[in-house]
Amino acid sequence: MTGLSVVVAEDDVLLREGIASLLASKGLEVLGRAGDAVELMRLVRATKPGLVVVDVRMPPTHTTEGLQAAREIRAELPGTGVLVLSAYADVDQAMELLAGGRAIGYLLKSRITDVEEFHAAVERVAGGGSVIDPGLVSELVSARRRDDPLAVLSAREREVLAQMAEGQSNAGIARRLWITEGTVEKHVRAVLAKLKLPETDDHHRRVLAVLTFLEAR
Repeated sequence: MTGLSVVVAEDDVLLREGIASLLASKGLEVLGRAGDAVELMRLVRATKPGLVVVDVRMPPTHTTEGLQAAREIRAELPGTGVLVLSAYADVDQAMELLAGGRAIGYLLKSRITDVEEFHAAVERVAGGGSVIDPGLVSELVSARRRDDPLAVLSAREREVLAQMAEGQSNAGIARRLWITEGTVEKHVRAVLAKLKLPETDDHHRRVLAVLTFLEAR
């Protein structure tokens, strides 16, 4: 990730500086720090960073200012990756963000304490992937709707889809589930076929599959 430019938006100054320090330690160029959404948008428009890390709740109302800023950034600079941080898991927020396509992530703030996991999430988003917090994925797995569109999937296929929802690549899924990458590819193809997703590019079909997974709560 060396050389990747980033803007950090977080109203808690200690957390903001901590995040900026973690990113700088991995070679990212921190172009600016913002304490509210207005300053964030000013910085983003002025510097056009490769990545933005933004808190969902920011001044003045501490509700969804950060989320709204993330939407604006996606609309104005679709090539900029956006990693949204939240103090708690909000299913609807996560689904809305993931629907934005490539280079988008939703991570709980508690995940930042695992430095390697946080760096891995940043790297996936910066590389064009999608990241959903594992805690949110676990919550959704245990809260299925009665009419489950995933009923057509085998237990292993559901496991693979859950890993996809966390933003894992095929290689990453293989390592986590202790199976070969070829087996993962086979399961991914089966998932996409069984969910009857439209024939688009592979990345977009994976996103659609994850959206189906998130909606099956």
